[in-house]
Amino acid sequence: MMIILGHPDIPFDPLYYVETVEEIAQTPPNATLWLGSFSQSKEISKYCMKNRIHYAVMAESITDALLANALHATYILAQIAMAERLQKIAETYLFDAKIVVPIEKEADMEAVAQAGIDGIVFQDAILT
Repeated sequence: MMIILGHPDIPFDPLYYVETVEEIAQTPPNATLWLGSFSQSKEISKYCMKNRIHYAVMAESITDALLANALHATYILAQIAMAERLQKIAETYLFDAKIVVPIEKEADMEAVAQAGIDGIVFQDAILT
């Protein structure tokens, strides 16, 4: 089943944007956090892994995705071209993290589905 986060017709749990470990305390229990770029959030990612907190990051490279998966990211976001490459790697190495493409409009869902990527996320799914 394709993961669909932020579509107005599909119930979803939002991602809560945090920039610091201290901000995590301001989010609901069992929330999934949005940390932004993996390269800028490695320390928070380590904290989340250690404390078993679900989180999502943006991967800008294959290395980012490999490291984020090793640090137990729940979702790894990437633009569609990168996501297609990451999806193949995720399947080869049996990632626990799901590869997700951020999209702006419903019409973009079809291209993501045809590429076989795990899911999509609309901006409305991220609370800042």
